Amino acid sequence: MKITNEIIKEGQEKMVKAEEALQHELGGIRAGRANASLLNRVTVDYYGAPTPLNQIAQISIPEARVLLISPYDKSSLDDIEHALLASDLGLNPVNDGTVIRLVIPQLTEERRKELAKEVKAVGEKAKGSVRHARRDIREALKKAEKDGEMSEDELHDLEDQAQQVTDEAVKKVDEIVADKEKEILEG
Repeated sequence: MKITNEIIKEGQEKMVKAEEALQHELGGIRAGRANASLLNRVTVDYYGAPTPLNQIAQISIPEARVLLISPYDKSSLDDIEHALLASDLGLNPVNDGTVIRLVIPQLTEERRKELAKEVKAVGEKAKGSVRHARRDIREALKKAEKDGEMSEDELHDLEDQAQQVTDEAVKKVDEIVADKEKEILEG
């Protein structure tokens, strides 16, 4: 029975990773509000090495639609500005010589709807990962039953348990997607 609990636990860990990946991916979608996670994917060429922006600068939110980037090393201001311009954010950095400001523009209604669709698509991808993990659990359980490690009744009980874990993970993904959609549409 120990091996079967491990199978379910591994599957559950895969589902949690799918949720975390979803959170990370949705963090990069602009919702018309300043959010430091928008800059998670920005890397700066810092002394010849690609370095994540959040490791060479403090990122704060002084106003609802403004990100303030204060580099720890003032000589890296131009490198940070170039990295922001080269990124896919579509924002224009304002460099005042000591800090960089990024003003997040207000989203149009049409753009909000597009982003909401994008969020749903990312959510469906995460649900697919969760279902894939469930399939892996089921295959491993059936193999264990075939190898004589459990009875058919135990197999059905564990499959039910795997389905419960899957349902919880899908519910969590739906909640994450709904929260992000609400943030975008209310903006």
